[in-house]
Amino acid sequence: MTAELDNARLARLRDLCAGDGERLDLLEAALTLSVLRRPEPIDLAPFREHVAAMAATLASLVHRRGASAEALAEIIARGYAYRGDTESYDDLQNADLVRVIERRKGLPVALSILYLHVARQQGWDAEGLAFPGHFLIRVAIDGARHVVDPFHDGALRDAADLRDLLRRVAGSEAELEPQHFDPVPDRDVLLRLENNVRLRLVKREDWAGAAQSLDRMMAIAPGQPDLLFEAGQLSLRLDKRRAAIAAFERFLEASGPAGDPALRQRASALLHELRRGLN
Repeated sequence: MTAELDNARLARLRDLCAGDGERLDLLEAALTLSVLRRPEPIDLAPFREHVAAMAATLASLVHRRGASAEALAEIIARGYAYRGDTESYDDLQNADLVRVIERRKGLPVALSILYLHVARQQGWDAEGLAFPGHFLIRVAIDGARHVVDPFHDGALRDAADLRDLLRRVAGSEAELEPQHFDPVPDRDVLLRLENNVRLRLVKREDWAGAAQSLDRMMAIAPGQPDLLFEAGQLSLRLDKRRAAIAAFERFLEASGPAGDPALRQRASALLHELRRGLN
């Protein structure tokens, strides 16, 4: 992939994620992330057509039987055989929407993007939730709101289910809190998807790959301080001193005086050392 083509695709991702980030074209942005992760070109038309077919099948079912949250699972999980990958959860393919569509399995957040898109195509209000440790979505239909678990075959989750799920990820004493049901902006859904890639690459000590993943995250959320600080650290690992200086300078500007004092102090110290090393 040439640098010019890579920059053009990053620009496309930035355009898709422009604005306040509350509602984005999640499908197109996630497919663009898939393109950016590949050195070879890929035709996205069959993948768009596949998802459009799922949305059309749901519309037909709703026309025949009426609107219901269960219809999402009937189409996506049972009709098209999408499921959570419990056997190879950490496989990078599970966060790549193109491969998720080809394999019909993936991570909770990747599957959720398909559910959110198909639900919204039906005209339903659908959003991701800030539930800890496991990505869930909420769908509103005719005034009723339903929590859906795309990873587990689109199951509808009631309060007892959610309490059990919370205690599995947060400990036996954990209790449901109102903030667990706060909606998350679409931008955060995309960041969570790409962060799954970045964290797995960091675990493998693939620093160059992690830096590329971070570039994609910064295209999704330009100027986000924590991403800029991480970019500076990764540039240091790759011995890219000028890139590290630029990232730490942008971090200090973006975080401002109200930013995390410890991180600002660390960035300032690193900047001092880096600048001295260039003289």
